[in-house]
Amino acid sequence: MTTAAPESVDDVMSALSEHGYLCDEGLATSIFLAITLGRPLFLEGEAGVGKTEVAKVLSRWLGGSFIRLQCYEGIDAAQAVYEWDYSRQLLHLRTAEASGRATGTDESTLESELYNERFLIRRPLLEAMSPTDGARPVLLIDEVDRADDEFEAFLLEALSDYSITVPELGTITAERPPLVVLTSNRTRDVHDALKRRCLYHWVDHPDFEREVAIVRLRAPHVGEPLARQVSSMTEQMRGFGLYKPPGVAETIDWALSVAALGRADLDESLVETTLGTVLKYREDQKRVSDQGVHEMVKAALLRSGG
Repeated sequence: MTTAAPESVDDVMSALSEHGYLCDEGLATSIFLAITLGRPLFLEGEAGVGKTEVAKVLSRWLGGSFIRLQCYEGIDAAQAVYEWDYSRQLLHLRTAEASGRATGTDESTLESELYNERFLIRRPLLEAMSPTDGARPVLLIDEVDRADDEFEAFLLEALSDYSITVPELGTITAERPPLVVLTSNRTRDVHDALKRRCLYHWVDHPDFEREVAIVRLRAPHVGEPLARQVSSMTEQMRGFGLYKPPGVAETIDWALSVAALGRADLDESLVETTLGTVLKYREDQKRVSDQGVHEMVKAALLRSGG
């Protein structure tokens, strides 16, 4: 089922909230403009702030298929666009030979049979450009900062006219361009040329009250006091210069873990024993312990009204 395009930023905020994503006005504005103007949306920010989830929620809301291209070091155009199913092509040739049809068929005809769409494996970029019924797809190009300069240049070209060339078949141009969301954890700077092609938004960690609301939305059986306590603790931790500051997903995991232990409030001992659910590096755990867990818990309890 497809959904009509939003008429305002408030429509975006309301729709995303209904689908389990609470965003601020800045992000909602960028999403509204990306949909309205048909421009790719480039989301940058630390890991765990909810960039990838934006594309998933947009797919659920707008009704288009969700297509994900996960970038990594060494990815190239062939891995992102298409490849030929060589095993099926070889089987087709052997079948033609076994039946004797290959003997009476000229080489160009056999070749045209091999490079037919039924042997084409569509990777995310080609899939997103291909004709589709219903709503336009949502294409997530995730962690583009992990790819190299050559792949960035290819993406820039592909997103400029939303077309892909398959030499054996010709050029495939999207009848309705997909809604494209690119994400970056800023492990390196992405070139300005690609950013200029997109609408840009820096996604920051949510403020305290919004993080509490997110925890309550994603973990409804977690009580309000506990949601406020874990949100306060993670907010404090993010100010300690950690190697990997906790994201919203870690806050939710922590709240769920504490609730699963049958506890409704944090204390110093509980924090020490469950710290691995929110901090995934030993050095970060030690830094938090050195900061003084007792005082952190005390501040969290005060903020929760406990």
